[in-house]
Amino acid sequence: MGVLNGERVWRRLAGEHPDMISRGMQRRFALCVVLLMGAMIGLGFRLALLQLYPHSAYIQNVKKHQRFEREISGRRGDICDCKGHDNVLALDLAVKDICADPAVIVKSNAVAEVASALAAQLDMPADEIAVKLNRPKRRYARIKRFVPTDKAEEIGALNLTGVFLRDTNVRYYPQGSLMCHVLGFVNYEGVGSAGIEQYKNSMLKGTPGVIEGAVDAKRRELYLRRGRYVPGREGDSIELTLDQNIQHMVEKELKKIMDEFNPRGAWCVVERVRSGEILAMASLPDYDLNHFGTASDNVKLNRAISYVYEPGSTMKAASFAAALNEGLVSPHTMFGTEGGAWLYKGHVLHDCHDYGTMTVADGLKKSSNILTAKLAIMLGRKRLYRYLCDFGIGRKTGIELPGEEGGIFHPLNRWSGLSLTRIPIGQGVAVTALQMLGVYCAIANDGYLMKPHVIKRIIDCEGKTVYEARPQVVSQAIRPEISRIMCKLLERVTEKGGTGTKAQIEGFKVAGKTGTAQKPTRGGYSHTKYMSSFVGFFPAERPEIGIIVVVDEPKKSHYGGTVAAPAFGAIGENVARYLNIRPVSGREARERGRAAGRYIPPAEG
Repeated sequence: MGVLNGERVWRRLAGEHPDMISRGMQRRFALCVVLLMGAMIGLGFRLALLQLYPHSAYIQNVKKHQRFEREISGRRGDICDCKGHDNVLALDLAVKDICADPAVIVKSNAVAEVASALAAQLDMPADEIAVKLNRPKRRYARIKRFVPTDKAEEIGALNLTGVFLRDTNVRYYPQGSLMCHVLGFVNYEGVGSAGIEQYKNSMLKGTPGVIEGAVDAKRRELYLRRGRYVPGREGDSIELTLDQNIQHMVEKELKKIMDEFNPRGAWCVVERVRSGEILAMASLPDYDLNHFGTASDNVKLNRAISYVYEPGSTMKAASFAAALNEGLVSPHTMFGTEGGAWLYKGHVLHDCHDYGTMTVADGLKKSSNILTAKLAIMLGRKRLYRYLCDFGIGRKTGIELPGEEGGIFHPLNRWSGLSLTRIPIGQGVAVTALQMLGVYCAIANDGYLMKPHVIKRIIDCEGKTVYEARPQVVSQAIRPEISRIMCKLLERVTEKGGTGTKAQIEGFKVAGKTGTAQKPTRGGYSHTKYMSSFVGFFPAERPEIGIIVVVDEPKKSHYGGTVAAPAFGAIGENVARYLNIRPVSGREARERGRAAGRYIPPAEG
């Protein structure tokens, strides 16, 4: 009572009459009632409008926020070596992405707690995770990709606020760097970005599926209300012609070269002469495919098909074969070598030594520049150009790998006055190692140039073969009988007195050619930088395997017979043992020689 009386006293002192106070309260009450009724009428009208006259755009917007549709990729196909799934080189592993809803975490004041817990599990800095989480307007953040399933499930068991897992796949390469330049890699978006992974990406990746479902107000999936689910179709698997055991052998020898001669790079290709199947293709330096992001573009370069170089003396065999095929000379034809220095059109062409007068057979064995140039002059520009084209010079081989170069081989209208004598000795023309190997495999294969290939077959997810490689003839450069003569002449290169004696393989006769090419520089050729190589095949009497080894700027020594030939011999010996290639018996060699009318040069001296 005291309080009420005090309030009346106060109001009287303020000059307010009790009737005036009552009328004011009534007006305010009436105003509140009007506003409340207006709000209820408006809300009712809106509800009636939505129920009786639904707006299509509004309905679509509601459905959009209530449901989701997401594309899901199918498992990527495997890549295997020539033995199929016994030797898998690339496969998809099921993993999970660790994701979060920052808005929920911020609203729950759990940023520090969640960041600390995830940091301990993922071995990441807590402040880095906190930055991703402390974004109240974001509904999605990916904390870490490609987490192993067992580790992800441990994190899921923690029931951290706003943290969820998302299924995905990661490409895994069990052999690390083995065949890295052939296999290539898959980038973080799931797209093949080099090698076979890029070249056959559309077949490997398969067909994506789709998933539809419902989400709650916090955009979390309601698994019990999942709708349409169409799983992705698994991609096709690819079997390569390469053999991982032979690849190991090759890479081991290349690493020895890198250690001993410290070159800028070294690369090698091993090919079946008759079919064009590539059994090994290696290039150093290399990189681990599982950590492709740390490798430079230079390291990722597949030098066997993407690096062009002047081949030097390995090019000479093409001119010798062409001259013999045209019937212009025989292996016994004699040529003078001008005392080791020949002036032609104002420029001097040198030999390493003064060979005096020598036969065509000895000219190839000793690698005479002058004799080779004289053969080219006899052929003439047009015929020489045609033969080199038939041997595959100047065009891509068409191998199933991205980034292949076609080399440099100018058309006749761009030849200089010296081109006719310089191109045959490997100057003024540039090739890839695969092109150069193709020349020698063609010589060994009765003159037939085969298309090289690295894919053996492609198999779909149901196990059906959708593609199987078949040998393809590109051209016939020389006749079979000339091919057999050239095999014998190239065999003499690795015998006593030849330039390639260190390429010999115990129990076999080897045919091949050394290359020691000065690298071109502005205004001429370098006297300190060389490309060293050896290319050949074995058994010389019945060729089966062709090999090329190329070394870029070796130190200590730069001769192809010293740097590259020993690696050729070591690789050939291991391959012969592994593939159980038997030497040709003397009787078999004589029979084959008589049947082919093969030229057998006289013994030296």
